[in-house]
Amino acid sequence: STQFYKWLNHLMSLHVQTKPSNCSPDWETKVLEYFKEKLKDNEAASWVPSLNDVPVHYLKANSLVKFRCFIQDMFDPEFYMGVYETVDPSSKSKVLRSGKYKDVAECGHQVDLNTKNAVTLERQTFYCVPIPGESPWVKEISFSYSCSNPARVVPSTSYAPCRHKRSYEEDEDMETQPHKQKEQLAGPQGTTDIHGSGDPKRLETEAPSSLSNAASGCSSPLDLNFPLPGEKGPACLVKVYEEWELFKVNDILEVYDCFSTSLVDPMDCTESVEEQRVHCPPASLVPRLHMLYAHRLQHNNPLLPPAASEGQSSSGFLNDVVSVRGELLGYLTHVLLGDALAAEYLILHLISTVYARRDVLPLGKFTLNLSGCPHNSTYTEQLYRVIQQLIPSSFRLGMSLHNMNNLRLVPRKDYTANRLLSGVLQLAPNTSLFLDETQLEQGQLDSTGVRNITALGNLISWQKVDYDFNYHQMEFPCNINVLIASEGKSLLPCDCHVRLQPQLAPPNLEQYISTIQVSLSPSLLNKFRIYLSLLRTLDYSISEEVTKAVEDDFVEMRKDDPQSISAEDLHRLLVVARLLSLSVGHTTLSRDRWMRAKHLETLRTNRTEQQKCVNGNEP
Repeated sequence: STQFYKWLNHLMSLHVQTKPSNCSPDWETKVLEYFKEKLKDNEAASWVPSLNDVPVHYLKANSLVKFRCFIQDMFDPEFYMGVYETVDPSSKSKVLRSGKYKDVAECGHQVDLNTKNAVTLERQTFYCVPIPGESPWVKEISFSYSCSNPARVVPSTSYAPCRHKRSYEEDEDMETQPHKQKEQLAGPQGTTDIHGSGDPKRLETEAPSSLSNAASGCSSPLDLNFPLPGEKGPACLVKVYEEWELFKVNDILEVYDCFSTSLVDPMDCTESVEEQRVHCPPASLVPRLHMLYAHRLQHNNPLLPPAASEGQSSSGFLNDVVSVRGELLGYLTHVLLGDALAAEYLILHLISTVYARRDVLPLGKFTLNLSGCPHNSTYTEQLYRVIQQLIPSSFRLGMSLHNMNNLRLVPRKDYTANRLLSGVLQLAPNTSLFLDETQLEQGQLDSTGVRNITALGNLISWQKVDYDFNYHQMEFPCNINVLIASEGKSLLPCDCHVRLQPQLAPPNLEQYISTIQVSLSPSLLNKFRIYLSLLRTLDYSISEEVTKAVEDDFVEMRKDDPQSISAEDLHRLLVVARLLSLSVGHTTLSRDRWMRAKHLETLRTNRTEQQKCVNGNEP
């Protein structure tokens, strides 16, 4: 990969020497397109080291790397020397050089700042972090794919400041996030999960606090601005040279870049110490990557090709989708203590996604409230662990009074440092957010708590988060699956409420769930993971004939009692029917699936009515 960069840089330098007045001709475009086509090859994953898996100090400067990441922020565009001229002090000979894909000029000779041949160009900088809440199994599978990569075998010696390896004890003591945010999210009784792979090798990608403090010249550690606490992995400044308008904040990408370990930023254009600290952090802690090629990811499931919806998953998996669904239904029924109806709805929830928007209404969302969860037990935590094993990205938020009054859920613009301060709700598309309402206790919500509850309600109802820009709010659409576990009916809005009716009462819930998980074979578990990710990418339609039949059925249902079913009930029925069809691999609605959806909804509503009679406090 180092030779790859050298070849690219050599071709660029040769060309600017012949055409200094134009540094981006068709010739250069063709060269880059050639390299991009090579990088699109599936085999590129085997020879390009991944920054997600390989510690920074194992990588050589100016080598080619890839990074699976999340765009947390975008900085202002910056100017750089696209073409510059160097002078040999002894011979006075001049050479034109390219400044693309570099942080600093080549310093073997003097740079002539007064030459007329110099060309100033513009590039954009993305602040990228690992995908928030990425499940440990995703990291482990991705890591296993890269274990044979030679980049992990021979450490680089070209970058002295971070060459030393730390002991595991130092890794565990390392702090890169502010203490206050960590303490807030821990909350009483550990109400919020902290995700991490637990792999000590992966911790090598981070710098110890002593190094970050010394490099930045500050006594406090640098905040890497991860949206979720306890996140592991590198934060990077990604320099983008073309088509940066195609990307936006909160996108997840796989980028192929030239890896830079320059200690000095090429331009100090910041106006304050705070801004300089954020925009020009030490490269030992926040490496610079110069983007050659990138593509937006539909998902981050390593068991699927990046573009599963383009028919690339021609493994015949859809032929087995019914049997896989049956196995998954049985597994979740056991997890939900024998409640098959709740397991049905949980599957529908897990494959739901926002597929379109009509004005302000997001279509396809299916927020599920699973009530009846036992209070003062570890059941909700165990349930979350099961879900985390199945989906690529997730986060469990304990809705304790402490968390609601102290957490920053909504990202906020920091104008002093000129950056977007991340919040818990700054998540990647298709992330599952598990809200644990069993952690609720008596007390008073302060102004922060009220804002956080409002933000959660807006997220659920409209699939949007209003980021705080001090003087105004900016609406950011999102696609986050929300599952609410509660004792009674949730205080938050939801699309579907299912009351849990356990058929089993194991004496030790933790041991019971653990036994179920251990009994699941790795191959079947991977089938579940493929199933849940793949079905989200399928297209869906309803024929005119079925549409007419549904309309007639709706009129018939309202004939005897117009109050028996509302337009909202019809909408939910259509969503359930859509998800039921997709769950068996069908991309269009059939009469049988419509009747099955009506049957499930009847069972669910009857259960709710029965609960009303038993407990008047249950809405």
